[in-house]
Amino acid sequence: MRYVILGTAGHIDHGKSALVKALTGIDPDRLKEEKERGITIDLGFADLSYPEKDLTVGIVDVPGHERLVKNMLAGAGGIDLVLLVIAADEGIMPQTREHLYICDLLKIKSGLIAVTKADLVEKDWLELVKDDIRNFVKGTFLEDSAVIAVSAKTMFNADILKEKIKEVALRVEPKPTKGLFRLPIDRVFTLKGFGTVVTGTAISGTISIEEPVEILPSNVKSKVRGLHSHGKAIKTAYAGQRVAINLQGVEKDALNRGDAVVVPERFIPSTIIDAKVEMLSDAPVLKNKSTVHFHLGTSETIARIILYGKNEIKADEECYCQYRLKDPVITVSGDRYIIRRFSPVETIGGGIILDPLSRRKSLKEGTEDLEIFETGTLDEKISAKVKKAGIHGIKVKLIEGWIKEEIPSIRESIKKLKEKAILLQFEDFLIHSAVFGSFRNTVMKMLEDFHRKNPLKPGMSKEELRAKFK
Repeated sequence: MRYVILGTAGHIDHGKSALVKALTGIDPDRLKEEKERGITIDLGFADLSYPEKDLTVGIVDVPGHERLVKNMLAGAGGIDLVLLVIAADEGIMPQTREHLYICDLLKIKSGLIAVTKADLVEKDWLELVKDDIRNFVKGTFLEDSAVIAVSAKTMFNADILKEKIKEVALRVEPKPTKGLFRLPIDRVFTLKGFGTVVTGTAISGTISIEEPVEILPSNVKSKVRGLHSHGKAIKTAYAGQRVAINLQGVEKDALNRGDAVVVPERFIPSTIIDAKVEMLSDAPVLKNKSTVHFHLGTSETIARIILYGKNEIKADEECYCQYRLKDPVITVSGDRYIIRRFSPVETIGGGIILDPLSRRKSLKEGTEDLEIFETGTLDEKISAKVKKAGIHGIKVKLIEGWIKEEIPSIRESIKKLKEKAILLQFEDFLIHSAVFGSFRNTVMKMLEDFHRKNPLKPGMSKEELRAKFK
């Protein structure tokens, strides 16, 4: 079975939830307040099944209100394709633009455009709106996407849209099932007789019932008591699925949206992250050390941005940077993120995480390591990361949780680097040979100095030598 996640996007009251209900029969507006006010406030979920193709499309329906973009971002992180919804009677609106920019920054590669409420306008007007939309999406990932007029009320073209969703979903590159299991949490609730349940989109790996898990950064250890996906109990969950996990022995209040369910001993919560930032074409100037809203997966926090080699960054520019976060997050090299202006709150840019286990850089240090993390081969990236860890080295398990790659590829790369004597392994730690060589030379010089100053002593004790290196 193939699993693909589709996310809706678009302005408030353009009919996203009504369209999802028309396509699936499931009302994604689950909150009482949503039904009373007639607007989507939080994330909603549904699914489309195509049994003849062994395909299930999970749908994440997001709110369109400008004040709820942070909720939209919590749902956008795991989607494979987007359904941009634009109402025929209103056309392109502010959140149409912002949602498209967000999807572009997250590097979502495919999607469709639905022109809803087609029953409310004349045919000629509908064609004008479609032409306007085609001009609007030029230069974005939706440039060559189908634009389909549809009505959730009369079901006009609903079947055609379903078929188009199937066509696009079948072309989506599957999420890595041989990576480490990671599920950013978007909902936490309790069910009578079951206890605490978390839901989210599995973005890599697999997990089975009875397997141990960690929930980070809340630092909770648990075990998988039960699994559900698209309304059915399952024994194993795979990357690409919408998954509900029943956790053993965990209180609901101990967890939050923004936490991630992960395999144990592979991930460290990050508060200092090196990244590349890309600014939108209409973004205001962002000065070095500015405060921004930082969105990654389902998490949101405040961050200070440190620009490398610049005092400010302008619209349409990009550069390497460091984020110093108020709250820790779980991320890996290769993840995408979004930043929003601190005040007034608006999306201004985003980019790619390069080193989630960074440290504060001095002004003298260059960005050569970040260039490797962005464009290098897997061998080059792992070599550079181990070298950056210094003489203390880094555990093999932490390398597996540092980068968005499948585990067999990482292990093969480490094996090759060890065979070439680029990396040395001491128990479960990796140390770069250049770092070890430099350390050895320093020790030898220290011993030579000791012998020269103390010719009658048999040698330096290990404890004395160790103390000099703290």
